[in-house]
Amino acid sequence: MPALNERPQRIEKTRTMDRSALRLTPRRLSIAAFAALAAFTSLPAFASEQSDVVAKIHQFIDGFNRGDAKTALAACAPSASIIDEFPPHEWEGDHACADWANAYAADAKRAGITDGIVTLGEPWYLSVTGARAYAVVPAKYAYKEHGKPVTEQHSIFTVTLKKTSTGWLITGWAWSKH
Repeated sequence: MPALNERPQRIEKTRTMDRSALRLTPRRLSIAAFAALAAFTSLPAFASEQSDVVAKIHQFIDGFNRGDAKTALAACAPSASIIDEFPPHEWEGDHACADWANAYAADAKRAGITDGIVTLGEPWYLSVTGARAYAVVPAKYAYKEHGKPVTEQHSIFTVTLKKTSTGWLITGWAWSKH
């Protein structure tokens, strides 16, 4: 019997492996090459699609920030669905983006809001599936209310888009105030 301070002997088992499973046959080499080629050639296309989606979202926000309704509205599909924090809270159908812009301007005037600037963060989630895309983007909205600076932190801008013959267009978005 070993003493209490002695370690028991370690028993090592030797495993053998059939090395023929590792042999590269022409068929295995072709499959590996095809898989690597498919993975690497689709990555740039997928990254480009994601960049195009994010660029369209920024086109809308940049137009809003500059007070350039034409640029902002050009990012929208003819028919869209919008949810926002001010009445009537929902716009849908033909000209939804233009109707939202008019309602925003009227609400801002009523509330004494000027100099509105939206700052977007990096998307928390971005999915591109064929001709459809979905993005969840953190946002900050800074403005002046009756001349006093106000900042809404931690808002969320959720956007859906559709790829058309002319590129990506926003088909819907929701602004969630925190």
